[in-house]
Amino acid sequence: MNPSGRHRRGRGQGSVAALVLAATVLAAAGIAIGVTLTRGKGHAGAAGPVGTAGPAVTLGSVGTAAPAVTATLPGTAKPSAAAKPTAAAKPTATSDLDGRCERVLVPAYFDSNASQDWTQATRSTPPPADMILDVSGVGAGSAPEPWLQALVTQAKAAGITILGYSSTEYGQRPAGQVEADVRDYAAWYGVTSIFLDRVSGLPQQVSYYQQLANYIHQADPGSQVWLNPGDFPDQRYMSIGDVVMVYEGTYATYLTINVPGWVRDYPASKFAHTIYATPGADMANALKLARSNGAGYVYVTDGTGSNPYQALPSYWSSEDTSATSACPKG
Repeated sequence: MNPSGRHRRGRGQGSVAALVLAATVLAAAGIAIGVTLTRGKGHAGAAGPVGTAGPAVTLGSVGTAAPAVTATLPGTAKPSAAAKPTAAAKPTATSDLDGRCERVLVPAYFDSNASQDWTQATRSTPPPADMILDVSGVGAGSAPEPWLQALVTQAKAAGITILGYSSTEYGQRPAGQVEADVRDYAAWYGVTSIFLDRVSGLPQQVSYYQQLANYIHQADPGSQVWLNPGDFPDQRYMSIGDVVMVYEGTYATYLTINVPGWVRDYPASKFAHTIYATPGADMANALKLARSNGAGYVYVTDGTGSNPYQALPSYWSSEDTSATSACPKG
């Protein structure tokens, strides 16, 4: 879910993470190899929609080892070994997010009318449960943006949880850079919950994401960690993220989604689905399918192109009302 024309891979592009992993393994063995991925058009050279032409993006330095991934809070001792992930838990269903009530998530990757869209979402009845704040397309940026600070303050006053966007580049971004995003979002925007994008979902990188989640929770025990692999990851990721975005793609593809059986072992509140390119006539069915597929958080939009999240959907008010109709009021 890359913001500002940089949305992440949809289903069917697991080969991206596999190529990245292969390059990392070969590099660690001292074999020089460059991995160049051609992605859709978008600034900062990040991924666009599947099937579009775009700039070549080279991940990592040729012939170098993978970046260090140890997360250490400022002022704490550096751990001697990577945090060992725990086995995936199997919680029971929750009372309000059991497949009937859906919380609405808004990826606020708005373009020209950003202030207007933020304000419209914030003033909705009910307001969305969560909104993703992106500043640079990668993370928190190099300095605070006063206009975004004002919008975040308004959204938080409305009871909306703000998630700070940070791309992990499928586990290839140095952990220290992600940790810096965590600190900057807290210092500049008062945002402590983090949306980790471009999550590989592969078993070999579980420890990398576990350490990032530990860092975020240690910085603020009340924070949320969202993971976005965009499809169903290795099941151990379910014990890392508070919420995992297991679908991000078009409505047409969503009609044939294959939901693993283990999803039923978790409450709906653990899962988010984002469905774009959804015609207005199909919005209600998309929400219905999301409920039946076990999603506790959902976002449906008629947006298309390199950034389907550049504005609220044309049917935003109807979606907001329909999705939350079974949720507790107040």
